[in-house]
Amino acid sequence: MYIWQRDDWPLFRWDTDRVNARLLSVRYAQGILAGRLSALGFDINSAAMLDALSEDIVSSSEIEGVSLDREEVRSSVARHLGLETEGLPCASHYVEGVVEVMMDAVTNADAALTAERLFGWHAALFPTGRSGAWTIVVADWRKSEEPMQVVSGPMGKEKVHFQAPDSSDVPGQIDIFLEWVNGQQTLDPVVKAAIAHLWFVTIHPFEDGNGRMARTITDMLMARADELPHRFYSISAEILQIRSQYYDVLEMTQNGNMDITDWIMWFLDTVERAVEMADVKVMAAIEKLKFWDEHRNVEMNDRQRKLINRLLDGFVGKLTSGKWAKIAKCSTDTALRDINDLIKKGVLKKTDAGGRSASYELN
Repeated sequence: MYIWQRDDWPLFRWDTDRVNARLLSVRYAQGILAGRLSALGFDINSAAMLDALSEDIVSSSEIEGVSLDREEVRSSVARHLGLETEGLPCASHYVEGVVEVMMDAVTNADAALTAERLFGWHAALFPTGRSGAWTIVVADWRKSEEPMQVVSGPMGKEKVHFQAPDSSDVPGQIDIFLEWVNGQQTLDPVVKAAIAHLWFVTIHPFEDGNGRMARTITDMLMARADELPHRFYSISAEILQIRSQYYDVLEMTQNGNMDITDWIMWFLDTVERAVEMADVKVMAAIEKLKFWDEHRNVEMNDRQRKLINRLLDGFVGKLTSGKWAKIAKCSTDTALRDINDLIKKGVLKKTDAGGRSASYELN
């Protein structure tokens, strides 16, 4: 028996003491991040928004096996935020549509969630009316009389993980869901976001795109919870890192009873990790600003500034003169002159690590 087949569906219940104790930690982490951002300038806030929104959009699609061009997404998000787009590629019509869905969800978070709004989001995700090679119903609830199932495994040996309510039941189920989403409850908004995510993917109202739509609704409700105009952390990016766990906990909950404590606890853990990751990035941005402030009187050429910024952003591996030359698009001799100049100025130093090639790091 699936959860939606139970007589008490959708009267969810959970262990209030466990959830509230975990929620306290999540809310504290959110408060630390919000406080840190409020004390910072426009540049860092803008960079944090751009990073989080871009990462969220790319990750949510990637969870479903849909790859988006990261630079195109970043370009589109930057344009929507009114930020500099120089050097970024023009976004395709499809990417623009996907970005517009997210921007509508988070910048108009307090607007009512309606069937028409959901249809608009769905049309942007499937502008051609096709999902891969298959024609699907777009901007409307699914119509097929065939069961909507989540299946894995090779043909003939498929495993059914979940079966959604019949298509004929979707309109009535969604009406109840939307009334609840738009209604006023004493529920904490973060817990509400967790429940909404589970509830929507359980109804599975569309022929395709239900996961991405559920995560968009989640971002909308989390924007309400944060009471901030934009997203500064990406829940989808965290889900992507533990995708199999995400599907496992969903399957367990959808095949269980109306006690969804484990799902809410998993969701809260994921939110806290996303907030903590955003806080790490903000702290790195602060360190970057401090570095340039301390070295504002040090003369550097464009190549040197470019490579220093790469180091400050978390350069992977060892920085050698060869890598410097490749990134800066200059000769190895020029790269060595750049490096030695910065060593003399106290900006770089040679690492202690041995090896065939000398490597360098920030001093």
